[in-house]
Amino acid sequence: MELLQLEYFRAVAESGHVTETARSLNVTQSSVSRTIQRLEEDLGTRLFDRVGRTLRLNDFGRVFLRRVEKALSELEQGKREIRDLSSLERGFVKLAVNTAGTLPGILGLFRKKHPNTQFHVSMVKTNEMVALLKKGDVDFGLSSSPVAEDDIHCQIVLLDRIVLAIPRGHLLAGHNPVDLSKLKEENFIGVKSGYGARDLTDSVCQSAGFLPRYIFEGDEPARVNSLVEAGIGVAFVPDTSRSTNESIEYLELDDRFVREIAFLRCEDHYISKAAEEFQNVVLEFFKTYSAQPNEFKLPGSSS
Repeated sequence: MELLQLEYFRAVAESGHVTETARSLNVTQSSVSRTIQRLEEDLGTRLFDRVGRTLRLNDFGRVFLRRVEKALSELEQGKREIRDLSSLERGFVKLAVNTAGTLPGILGLFRKKHPNTQFHVSMVKTNEMVALLKKGDVDFGLSSSPVAEDDIHCQIVLLDRIVLAIPRGHLLAGHNPVDLSKLKEENFIGVKSGYGARDLTDSVCQSAGFLPRYIFEGDEPARVNSLVEAGIGVAFVPDTSRSTNESIEYLELDDRFVREIAFLRCEDHYISKAAEEFQNVVLEFFKTYSAQPNEFKLPGSSS
């Protein structure tokens, strides 16, 4: 069994198409087909069911894929560890987030301490974040809700209140704190389900006898404040994402509107020196943020 067979197998399992896999790997279709065929011959069983031009994992394929993903993840971590120990590359940190209100402060502090370390940030939903962590595709996750998953270390780093953002001149202006029952007929702006803040606010509202009526749902939390400013509707916004724009007023809500921001990592994955330093910066940032929150809040940051 060859490493190339495992890599091609995983790629086909993800795409479901030989043509698409060949294109993404920049190889011929026949090369992919022959490699998968040899792998199935080595294992003595088919791994895919052929449905037209689509390849779907069968029961054998699904079992094997779990092992292959672990094996390839271990190999990738080994390569990273060797590069890190031999100083053949500058540090690189990969982060997945679904809460970005504190991100400018974190990255600014990290860049100040480690100007030569590069980083990449992806905005994803919580379930996608967990998958990326387990595969070793990212070093850490910054989640807008805690995660209870095998092999995932979850540390609560901040309790973040949710407030109601309304445009200046709105009928609810000055109603502080706002009565939840007064929001039943409002038009809401928000992110799609799957983001921690959205799921939390929907749950609290449902317990109060209604679900917010969303007229705009998106994947870009940064747009929420701007749409409220334009008078399109009202929005539940994390306290860490308040804008300094005077066209928006923020109203307090009851104690149920508090989310837990969690810092996630996969317990059994290798942590590079750069990633270890990033983790130290994150924990230092939130310790200081909790003591002096206004020092790090930046206008226009996203939830």
